[in-house]
Amino acid sequence: MASASAQPAALSAEQAKVVLAEVIQAFSAPENAVRMDEARDNACNDMGKMLQFVLPVATQIQQEVIKAYGFSCDGEGVLKFARLVKSYEAQDPEIASLSGKLKALFLPPMTLPPHGPAPGGSVAAS
Repeated sequence: MASASAQPAALSAEQAKVVLAEVIQAFSAPENAVRMDEARDNACNDMGKMLQFVLPVATQIQQEVIKAYGFSCDGEGVLKFARLVKSYEAQDPEIASLSGKLKALFLPPMTLPPHGPAPGGSVAAS
């Protein structure tokens, strides 16, 4: 690319798949795997600490890959890439799958607390 700071070219769905696969592969590089493991250890499964320790490392790893495709090498570039991927998810199941794999690399599995009345309970007793 002539200028990495230029507006990112609108990637086609096929190009987005390639970039997503490269980003996922970057997370498995030994030095990045170590960085992510250290960040997860520091976070101790605490969501606030995940945002503090894990998300910045994950963002840096993504930045290193996507800058070659014209995205800025900052948080804004990662957000633009994420929005582009999101725009293709509904149309392309492979992109949706790759996007899910990427998110699973740095977001902990969410366990939602139960909502609604307790089992056997009634909301409105009249």
